[in-house]
Amino acid sequence: MKLLTKIQHWGDCHHPKWLDYFRIALGIVLIWKGLAFAANLGAFTKLMMDSMLGTAVCISILAHLIIILHIAGGFFIAIGSYTRLFCLLNLPVLLVAVLFVNVQQSYLKPYSEYWLSVSVLLGLVCFLIEGNGVLSVEQKSEAVA
Repeated sequence: MKLLTKIQHWGDCHHPKWLDYFRIALGIVLIWKGLAFAANLGAFTKLMMDSMLGTAVCISILAHLIIILHIAGGFFIAIGSYTRLFCLLNLPVLLVAVLFVNVQQSYLKPYSEYWLSVSVLLGLVCFLIEGNGVLSVEQKSEAVA
């Protein structure tokens, strides 16, 4: 717990203002990918029809969990509220996307999703350490109180 507190304190003290714009962009990208994931649920429906009931239910739950985590997490990361929590919650989804899902596709293609997933994963790790920053809802509420 001491190490976590030290990392949080360091991130709060060493946060440049320009990094907040990248946090906002990361949140917008997560929202965009969550909406794109929701728009392509037909692929999961096909996958569920070819599997047994228990597997189909698990696939459905995971798909909806990913959509909720991306959209809600992207929103809260963009506005700067509970940034570390939602970065931590989205981290396993992006790790699976980078290590298993997008590696199966050719990452040397010009429009590969692999590099976007790697960039978002690095952004999540960065803001897990850095935290909210100056341009955030939580920073504004602390200044008023």
